[in-house]
Amino acid sequence: MTDAPLTVSAPGKLFLIGEYAVLDGAPALLTAVDRRVRVTLAPSARWRISAPNLGLEGITLAADACLPADIDDRTRTRLAVFDAVRAHIAEHIGLPGPQAVTIDSHDFARDGHKLGLGSSAAVAAALTRALAHAAGAALPTDALARLAIDAHRRAQNGAGSGGDVAAAVYGGLISYTRDRPPTPLSWPASLVLRIVITGTGARTADLVARVRAYAQHDPDAHAAAIARLSALADEAQHALAEDARFLRLAEAYHQALRALDHGADAGIVEPHHETLHTLAARYNAVFKTSGAGGGDVGLVFVHRGEDDRRVCEAFAETGAQIVPMAFGAPGVRIESATADARARLLY
Repeated sequence: MTDAPLTVSAPGKLFLIGEYAVLDGAPALLTAVDRRVRVTLAPSARWRISAPNLGLEGITLAADACLPADIDDRTRTRLAVFDAVRAHIAEHIGLPGPQAVTIDSHDFARDGHKLGLGSSAAVAAALTRALAHAAGAALPTDALARLAIDAHRRAQNGAGSGGDVAAAVYGGLISYTRDRPPTPLSWPASLVLRIVITGTGARTADLVARVRAYAQHDPDAHAAAIARLSALADEAQHALAEDARFLRLAEAYHQALRALDHGADAGIVEPHHETLHTLAARYNAVFKTSGAGGGDVGLVFVHRGEDDRRVCEAFAETGAQIVPMAFGAPGVRIESATADARARLLY
């Protein structure tokens, strides 16, 4: 390999439909977005890592790139994905020579507010690609995805469907079932997807833990709720060509998430989500939470044209922030001066 710095980027993601059900084997509909993590490797005399967006600068690592034994717990937690990817690459490929690693995730926040676009999954994808490339390994996309998903789960103590990492690796709009290569899909030109900031963010692990606790407390009710979500998620994969049907399914999925949340008392669907949901319905649009819910961002599905214009105006009047974003973004890639921007704007 050359001594030139290497930069690899990977996109964020949005769960459109399939949240929670995907953990139990249902398909999920996800899109990659045009907010990208960038990982830069520069050959160095010793392993070092910087993550400016996490407040980490020039931390010297051990000779095998392990985190220092005396590192504080907060920093260790912030570098959990790096450490898991490092370990996975060391086990399956072998690490390259010492590198100065820089992780830039500033695209994943707006005015200091984390957008909930899967920055840790994007880091896992970009870092896996970068370290493998620096080590001289040319990984097929499916193999890269498996390594990155496994490493990300390792950082999360075995949790997670892998859908967010799959979106970061493959890019585009995908149907994803746990531990299987995704199926690429096409978004209908007649529908618009809008992203709305809905709160201050919530920890996915906390919300998922509450739903898991519900499964322990009332397994029959939990199973029924997940079965309903799974059936809707499966049908939605085949409804993208039918606007009215897809909007009905998105509405039904919101209601099913609300029912799951009522039983689990997890905080998936909050009162401000319901306010936005009611407002969207006035304009033949559907609002729903995205991902674990509880904060971060929500989604609005709406017909292109007058309905879209009116719902955007109505949301703006309430102070809701719609974030301009492109969807179907390219997956993980080595950056260059001629890197293209192939994401198709759907707003």
